[in-house]
Amino acid sequence: MVTTEPDQKITYTTMGVEQAQAFNAAFEQAMSRVKTQLGREYPVYINGEARTVGKTFEDRSPNDTRQLLGTFQDAGQKEADAAIRAAQAAFKSWARRPWQERVDILRRAEANFRNRRFEIGAWLSSEVGKSRLESIGEVEEAADLIATYAGQMEENSGYVRKLNQQAPDEVNHSVMRPYGVWVVIAPFNFPVALATGMIAGALLAGNTVVFKPSHDAPLSGELVYRALHEAGLPDGVLNYVTGFGNELGEALSAHEGTEGIAFTGSREVGCTIYAQFSAQRPRPCITEMGGKNAVIVTDHADLDKAVEGTARAAFGYSGQKCSAASRVYVQEGIADEYLRRLVERTKEITVGNPEIEDVFMGPVINQRAYRRFQDATDEAGKSGRILVGGSTLTSGDLQHGYYCAPTITELPAEHRFFFEELFIPFLVVSKVRSMDEAIERANNSEYGLTAGIFSEDAEEIDRFLQDVEAGTIYVNRAGGATTGAWPGVQSFGGWKASASPGVSALGPYYVQQFMHEQNQTVVGR
Repeated sequence: MVTTEPDQKITYTTMGVEQAQAFNAAFEQAMSRVKTQLGREYPVYINGEARTVGKTFEDRSPNDTRQLLGTFQDAGQKEADAAIRAAQAAFKSWARRPWQERVDILRRAEANFRNRRFEIGAWLSSEVGKSRLESIGEVEEAADLIATYAGQMEENSGYVRKLNQQAPDEVNHSVMRPYGVWVVIAPFNFPVALATGMIAGALLAGNTVVFKPSHDAPLSGELVYRALHEAGLPDGVLNYVTGFGNELGEALSAHEGTEGIAFTGSREVGCTIYAQFSAQRPRPCITEMGGKNAVIVTDHADLDKAVEGTARAAFGYSGQKCSAASRVYVQEGIADEYLRRLVERTKEITVGNPEIEDVFMGPVINQRAYRRFQDATDEAGKSGRILVGGSTLTSGDLQHGYYCAPTITELPAEHRFFFEELFIPFLVVSKVRSMDEAIERANNSEYGLTAGIFSEDAEEIDRFLQDVEAGTIYVNRAGGATTGAWPGVQSFGGWKASASPGVSALGPYYVQQFMHEQNQTVVGR
């Protein structure tokens, strides 16, 4: 029996584990505990009270759809209203609480995530199909997000700043104040880290929160709620409701008591929320809406770095990262050798149940994504050529999950797959004549989330850094050409249709988005 868990911090660029035997034993013990808890019914939590609503939906594992993880409440308008009203009632007391006390509570939540990382990681692997390293890395990121954002409150002294004065008896302060109730709508692909980051930013700023996880990852959302609530949050400060976007999500975003929204998900949904939320009055709406992330490989690239970085960024978590590499522009002089080696590296990727040791790539999240993959590969076979992959995997137990082969296709540069976000393990490649053409094609996108380049030429690197239109960019990153941002290390956010309002998560300006400025002038005191 493992009595202590390994201390190594796992991030999204971790390629190996120190004390691998202890790490795997700890993960497997946690997974064994998870298997004894399958099939439970979970409530929603409103004002600290567990509630059922009389209607539920099932949460099944994409690894094996025979596995029922749990049943969850299918909440709607009534629960949305109750949750927002509970958050409104808790707001004044939470906002007036000294910011140092809010930081202390959130730091206890940070400790909860660190202490529970294997338990939460095992559930993540079962619910959304992440490998061991990806799952543990996500829990680590959740903890580091809290630490980073709490540090921002401390560094800025609670966002209170003394200003200049015009008269001897006048004192002026700029004070950042919370808005009120924020709705946090989280995605399936990082259901722990991204949910935690958005919630922590809002809570540290003094807001209260109504949290809706993705209907594909409600259990991960419940674990986030517990880790935060059990740190000492007063009732009503954080409320957890589950259901579907077309009813519950719309009810939350349309509610007159919602003062702000933090959303991560598709462009279609995000743009709809953004357009409608401030139709009656200006209200803040923070969105992250994905990307169509380009990799440029020039004739001056180190191919070892380029091949590894592209494969990891394209096929990590089955291409279901907002930052996943989904298109490559490679210069003609190096293209054949690069593609030959990239195909060989892709063939080495182990696809299977991600709960198993050494599996790199698990399933896609659901049947819709599975069909999207099948449709995309069918079209790619007709419009160009498939270099590797192109099929679903159905042998043995894989027939009970949503498993797809990592796929690389060479298509005409104007094909729609160079422009549409697919969110599957599907990489499109085009050869280019020059750096100018590569930059032009990389920027020819409605999205602008991440981008990467592989070149050992200083002028090419400078050109990329100056001219590429994306919010998070990487040079020569073998750990992930376009992926792997980490709190306090890389700010993560997009330009163009990838995000609003232009301030990145993970970075130094995130928390202040959850507050608005008030100037306080006091005379003669």
